[in-house]
Amino acid sequence: MIKYGYKMTTLISDGEIQSRIKEIAKDISKKFENEVPILIGVLNGSFIFISDLMRKMTIDCEMDFIKMSSYAGKESVGTVKLLKDISANITGRHVIVVEDIIDSGLTIKFLRDRLQGALPKSVTIVTLLLKPDIANLDFKIDYVGFEIPPEFVVGYGLDYNQKLRHLPEIYRLEE
Repeated sequence: MIKYGYKMTTLISDGEIQSRIKEIAKDISKKFENEVPILIGVLNGSFIFISDLMRKMTIDCEMDFIKMSSYAGKESVGTVKLLKDISANITGRHVIVVEDIIDSGLTIKFLRDRLQGALPKSVTIVTLLLKPDIANLDFKIDYVGFEIPPEFVVGYGLDYNQKLRHLPEIYRLEE
């Protein structure tokens, strides 16, 4: 199909996304029962995911955001640049990192190391999408919404040059 001038194919439907988020929210709520974790959303891509996740959780929580850059268009630039840091004090706190997608793993490794330097009680990582064929990780991702092939995807917060984030489903962007 052609949408907004781009050829794309639905990879994950809105219903599948919402169903999986409900499962993840239930698991997180059980794990952190009687706790007040702080969710750290990775901007810009995670804003829709973190919003839906929080609303489905049955525990109280706080949230903050961090913004990093490692992409230009469809290509990773190979380095991570911190654009906005968190403002909350996370020392001694349960931290839940909420990512939209883990590709190579470069950004999540940088973020995990940075947060652990602040001595939180725990760091839990949640990602909506994981590309296991290209993710180079030496640690486990605690919650994965969907594993996808190494293709460029948009929608549900994920963008192509800051466009297409608003789409309710996840699409494979065709050449």
